Amino acid sequence: MLSKSRILPAILIAALAGFAGGGPARAQETVNYGVQPAMMPIYIAKALDLLTPIEKKHNVKIVFRSFAYGAPENQALAAGELQMASAGMGPAVIAAARLPATLVAITILEQTALLVPKDSTVKTVADLKGQNIAFPGEGSQQYPLLLKALADAGLKETDVKLFKTDGAQVPTLLQNKSVAAGITWDPHVSNALAAGHSRVLIKAEKIMPIMQGHYVGNGEYVRNDFLARRPEVVQDLVTANVQAIDYILKDPKGAAKLWSKEIGFPENVVNYSLAEGISVYSKNVVPTKAMMDVYAKFLKDAKILKPEDDPRIDARFAEKALALVK
Repeated sequence: MLSKSRILPAILIAALAGFAGGGPARAQETVNYGVQPAMMPIYIAKALDLLTPIEKKHNVKIVFRSFAYGAPENQALAAGELQMASAGMGPAVIAAARLPATLVAITILEQTALLVPKDSTVKTVADLKGQNIAFPGEGSQQYPLLLKALADAGLKETDVKLFKTDGAQVPTLLQNKSVAAGITWDPHVSNALAAGHSRVLIKAEKIMPIMQGHYVGNGEYVRNDFLARRPEVVQDLVTANVQAIDYILKDPKGAAKLWSKEIGFPENVVNYSLAEGISVYSKNVVPTKAMMDVYAKFLKDAKILKPEDDPRIDARFAEKALALVK
């Protein structure tokens, strides 16, 4: 049996050995990443195995959590169930303004369109007066886009009949002619167009061009506590998004195959989207103050943001990613 005089030095030696080895290893951390079944670059990053090196480098496990749309995704982020998220710019900016979150990248341009049945007599937005229009709800970015399209045509919200539905159901409603028009996002837009039963009445870039001549469609945002604690992980994830966009631009057909496997949409629908510019990609994912000021005003005019709301952006990660991915 060891005496106290021998036990204490042994404990001290063990402790010093721990310090010499850098102390106890950090336990693996789960990074919950909010996604939606849409043509988000992060899916391509996953398919290209760009996330595995990040996991090994930082001892993290990246787990995708899928949501049908932005509102429940933001609720999960607010509850601390997500560390990072990818969503339409409306929900992304709302999160950056009202939740403990910061916008770090803009990963998709365009993406939204107002559609009508192919044989519809509707030629302009003004022709929709008194008609039923399907939309994804007041909390979606499609809602203020629709309001602006109506206002530009001299119409008010009360001049039409809005029908709230899941964005994925808009193509079916148009095909069945249950509504005169519908506004939704990609790949649901391309699904309707590739099927041949619908046509574009007006694209988001015509309603509100903000960045590189396009509407801003999708953003990546991060909880502030995770951003402060693991900025190196955030950086590598933003860089992975830009690497994925680089691949999309260089090999769109290859990207379509990967997206089809990841989100379950037909390959021809994804190819249609890329070929027709329904979803547009650029390696310049940097969120600028000028862009945010314009977009925030857009949401404030639509009463989605309050006048005092001030969305947070941090462009450093996107700027570094853009410099790294040539």
